[in-house]
Amino acid sequence: MLEASVIAYFADDSSRTYQLLQWLPVLEQLHDQHRVGVVARDDAAAAVLRSHTWLPVTLAASFPDLTELYAGVDPKVVLYCNNSMLNFQSLLHGRALHVHINHGESDKQSMASNNAKAYDRVFVAGEAAVQRHRAGLLEFDTGRLVRIGRPQLDLRRDRLVAPSDRRTVLYAPTWEGDAEYNDYTSVDTIGPDLVRAVLAVPDVRLLYKPHPKIATSLTPAVRRGHRAILTLVEEAAAREPDAGHEAIVSGDILALMPDCDAMVTDVSSVGLDWLYLRTEKPIFITDRHHDAERLRREVPVSRCADVIEDVEVPALAALLAARLEHDEHHLARVAMRHHYFDDVQVGESTGRFLDAVAALVDRRDSLLGEAHPASAITA
Repeated sequence: MLEASVIAYFADDSSRTYQLLQWLPVLEQLHDQHRVGVVARDDAAAAVLRSHTWLPVTLAASFPDLTELYAGVDPKVVLYCNNSMLNFQSLLHGRALHVHINHGESDKQSMASNNAKAYDRVFVAGEAAVQRHRAGLLEFDTGRLVRIGRPQLDLRRDRLVAPSDRRTVLYAPTWEGDAEYNDYTSVDTIGPDLVRAVLAVPDVRLLYKPHPKIATSLTPAVRRGHRAILTLVEEAAAREPDAGHEAIVSGDILALMPDCDAMVTDVSSVGLDWLYLRTEKPIFITDRHHDAERLRREVPVSRCADVIEDVEVPALAALLAARLEHDEHHLARVAMRHHYFDDVQVGESTGRFLDAVAALVDRRDSLLGEAHPASAITA
């Protein structure tokens, strides 16, 4: 039988395990204070998670399996890294405090949804997320929001590429989302031209690191764009074998950032990860919707970046080269980092997370007391 005070719950299939994988090293640190177990609802997802952590991973495929597991384990806190519909089966368990920890910080509309109302607490990065929930939701109690920064970004990671004497530009597009309103990808619109522009900059190494779901996309235009980009990178690598141009379709993008000098990305979490980790380096944000006013209003990081709507390859190549030589948005990014992450510095978010979970473990015990025996409340 699983023994755990804190459960990390994951209900989706293996294609979305990247959402929890980034949390596993942080949860392993949490385990030093409070025993942690992972509960999966899909067999293939459970196998992926087991291959990445020594934490116990338990499969509860059916709803009866889950209720039986929770009755035996009696968890104090349950953590959720996404908003799977099957989360509601777990939320029925009334003896635990339920906490949404998400799997990134971004300005996508999906980051502030009514799903937040289902959880006892929602861990967020900082002030920008608080404002996002306040502006986007009706009758939402912002007292449920707990600011913790971005613990996953505190971790040291093994390099995915060798260092280079060339200036390295990372192109890291997001996927197309589940619906049009949440589609921010540039892969199917300007992606190939973006790559051509980067490759046209003298003395540059290009790294292409798409969102994990780009490689398995079922959207024809996204598939075509992705294949075109892969071909461009392959051809460039053949022309300049010493340049180090590379497409990296798997692995942790955070492991690439320390070796990069600039990043081109879409509205997504990786842009804010860059802002947190590489505040001193330039960033370029694409605007798929060609709405500068909306982008400036809804995506504050765009105010300290160069925004790309369409691509004229020579013009963008010249702009990239200019920013690599003189980064005029640096001070604006410093201020914007504070907007998203408060005053949290690299290395401090993990401590905030551990303290916040510990406080909720104590809070649950205080609320429950001795008046409710372990068998009294389940789903």
